[in-house]
Amino acid sequence: MELLREALTNVKNYLQLASVMDVIDVVIVAFIIYKIMVLVRKSTAAQVLKGIGFIIALLGISALVGLNVLNFILSATMQVGVVAVLIMFQPELRKMLEQVGGSGITRLFNKSALPGEGMESVIAQTVSACNTLSQQKIGVLLVFERQVLLNDIIKTGTMIDAEVSGMLIKNIFFPKAALHDGAAIVRNGRIIAAGCMLPLTSNNNLSRDLGMRHRAGVGVSEVGDAIVVVVSEETGSISVATGGMLKRHLSSETLTALLKNELIAKEETDTKKGFGFLKAFFRSKKTDKDK
Repeated sequence: MELLREALTNVKNYLQLASVMDVIDVVIVAFIIYKIMVLVRKSTAAQVLKGIGFIIALLGISALVGLNVLNFILSATMQVGVVAVLIMFQPELRKMLEQVGGSGITRLFNKSALPGEGMESVIAQTVSACNTLSQQKIGVLLVFERQVLLNDIIKTGTMIDAEVSGMLIKNIFFPKAALHDGAAIVRNGRIIAAGCMLPLTSNNNLSRDLGMRHRAGVGVSEVGDAIVVVVSEETGSISVATGGMLKRHLSSETLTALLKNELIAKEETDTKKGFGFLKAFFRSKKTDKDK
C-alpha cells in the first residue's frame, strides 16, 4: 500500500507539471504507435517483430549474465538490424506513407472537377451496366479514383478518356473484349483507362471463395481511398470495396445509395470543410465593397 500511495503521488506531481503541449505531444505519439500496431497486426510483420523482441530480450540477458561472445554477436546483429528492418517492412512503410499522403496533402489539391449532378448520371449508368452484367454473370472491376491519384496503375492499362456510359462499360467487360480482364479507372466522371493491373490484397482473412478480381479490388482500396465496384463472374453478385473492406451481395438500390454517399456526399463535405471559410471570406469582402 505504501508503494502504491507513493506511485500515485508521483503520478499526481507529474500531472501537475504537465502543460497542454505535453498532453498533445503524448496523444500524438500514442496515436502514431497505435496506427503502427494496427498496420503491423494486419500483415506478416507481427511475426518479425516477435523475433526482434526475442533478440533484444536475449541481448539484455546476455549482458546481465556475462555471456560476452553471445552479447557481442547480438550487438553486431542489432547494428545492421535497422537497415534490415527497413528493407523487410518496406511494403508496410510505403502503405502507411500512402495513407498519410492520401488523407492529407492530396485532399487539398486534387478535388473532383465533376459536379454532383454529373456524378449522379455516372452512378446511374454504372449501376445500370452492373445490373445487366450481373444477370449475365460477366465480371466487372471498376475503380472510382478520388483524392489519391492512381497514375501508376493507369499506366499499366490502355488510355480511353471517355464519358461513362452503360454501353461503354458493357463493351469493356464483354468476355471476348481485349480489355475485359483488367480494371477500368474512372477519374472525374470519365473512364480514363481500362485493362489496368491492380495490386492484390495481403489480407488473409478474406473468404476463400473470393477470386482474384475481388482481391484486386480490395487491394487497390487498401493503398488509397478509391471506391471499387466488383461483379463476380461466378455468381453475378455485386460488391463494393472501400478502405480495405468488402461489402458483398448488394442490390441495385444499395449500390446506388452507397456510391452516392461515397462519391457525392463525401466530396461535398470535404470541400465545405476544406475551403468553406475561404468562400465566406471572399463573400463578405464582396458584400463590404457593394456597401
